[in-house]
Amino acid sequence: MEGVHIPWKGWVLVCDGAKALLFRNDGDAELLNLSTVDVLTQPDAPARDLGTDRPGRVHQSHGAARSAVDDTDFHAQAEADFLADLAAQLGKLVPQNAVGSLVIVAPPRALGILRKHLPPAVRHVLKAEVAKDLVALPTPEIERHLAA
Repeated sequence: MEGVHIPWKGWVLVCDGAKALLFRNDGDAELLNLSTVDVLTQPDAPARDLGTDRPGRVHQSHGAARSAVDDTDFHAQAEADFLADLAAQLGKLVPQNAVGSLVIVAPPRALGILRKHLPPAVRHVLKAEVAKDLVALPTPEIERHLAA
């Protein structure tokens, strides 16, 4: 991966579907020094707590046959909701001039969901997207991946 240019006071969002780390670069573009601004998490509830309904059934248009409908993936829905809320929170930070430059680091699936929900103001300050899952790494490792 080619190094990402993160200016002084630039912001970095490292997230997946259940956790988000928001950093500010207190170093410069060559020597990153990411300091944590906020950590957001979503509790990982068991599937039985996320949805209790049985899968739906449909009747065929002719005859007595019935078939089951696929179960809703409640974990995927919870991840999408978390990412949509995260995009909305970013949308509140940008107009306050708190974020002048933003880099988003997320797994490809989460990046796609997040991209759909980003407000225009956030897209305006977005400088780069990195499709990697770095949320479980310590801050020095994240800095190393972004500087490499």
